[in-house]
Amino acid sequence: MSDHIHIGIVVGEASGDILGAALMQELRRHFPTAEFSGIGGPRMLAQGFHSYFPQDRLAVMGLIEPLKRLPELLRIRKFLREHFIANPPAVFIGVDSPDFTISLEASLKEKGIKTVHYVSPSVWAWRQKRIIKIARAVDLMLTLLPFEAKFYEDHRVPVEFVGHHLADEIPLHTDKIAARKSLGLPEEGRIVALLPGSRASEIERMGNVFMRSAVYCLEQDPSLHFIIPAATPDRYRQLHIGLNEFVDFPITLINGHSHEAMAAADVVLLASGTVTLEALLLKKPMVVAYKMAPLTFKILSWLVKTPWVSLPNLLAQKMLVPELLQTDATPQKLSAAIMNYFENPEEALALSQTFAQMHIELKRDASARAAEAVARLIKSR
Repeated sequence: MSDHIHIGIVVGEASGDILGAALMQELRRHFPTAEFSGIGGPRMLAQGFHSYFPQDRLAVMGLIEPLKRLPELLRIRKFLREHFIANPPAVFIGVDSPDFTISLEASLKEKGIKTVHYVSPSVWAWRQKRIIKIARAVDLMLTLLPFEAKFYEDHRVPVEFVGHHLADEIPLHTDKIAARKSLGLPEEGRIVALLPGSRASEIERMGNVFMRSAVYCLEQDPSLHFIIPAATPDRYRQLHIGLNEFVDFPITLINGHSHEAMAAADVVLLASGTVTLEALLLKKPMVVAYKMAPLTFKILSWLVKTPWVSLPNLLAQKMLVPELLQTDATPQKLSAAIMNYFENPEEALALSQTFAQMHIELKRDASARAAEAVARLIKSR
């Protein structure tokens, strides 16, 4: 089969641009003269990708913003559907952004175009009936996590677990002392990293709770030092204002460098999300917390089908790390969970060793595996 082929890709977020660019690079090993078009971000554009619309036009979050932007999003999807039907690619790949891409994949597959979806939506956790639509939309699902692949296998959807790109990027062994030196932190003593979230609303709900948890910890061990890596300059300013009531407190606030901050820490207190996977890959004992609007929490409690929310527990399919959510996310309970790791170092060590094994399982050269799976699908026509 000629390697001069056209591959369609649509990504809707910065994280998708990272995955899409790495996938393009690996696909060129199979098809050196392949052309790529659709919607991509700056990393993909740097590799010669032709984007019909700016990627940030798809980057919408929440409930209200997508509704406001719905006419534009529908026009973009209509253009892409008509374009790819008129100019059929060897394969179409939707990267994440399932609310936009899976409907597009369904339309293209109906016309005989091979379709792939890269990064599974959380269909295993909630709105499980979406699996029916996904099965109609994709010829192949590529998952980052092993339990996701098992869900698709159980529902007879073609799937391949390719591993997680973060497991490829984060080294198996991290140097705590080197991380402390790079951030200007004390080389000796106990350090706790606080990561209350990357959104303004998360800082509003979790920032003060995390700081009061640190106060309780400090009462039990006055030698503790704390570090908060702010996700963005805006979050840095927000956190800086919040710290005004905690004077003479042993805490370092930095802009970015979340991986280095966690690598430097002995224990991490963090808001639930992808950052829990990053902490796992850095082999850090962690306490997971989250608060949201009461009505939202009540609705999600009805919808979510899994007993855990954090990725370490989902991967293990058991409670490896404490999850303190909503009314349980109190400074007293959070500080007790943090101090438990210091009071029981053998538990903390065993957890780090478990995380090391999980890292090895996830480290699979994800982009190369994803490209191999896509290449097989193309060549199977």
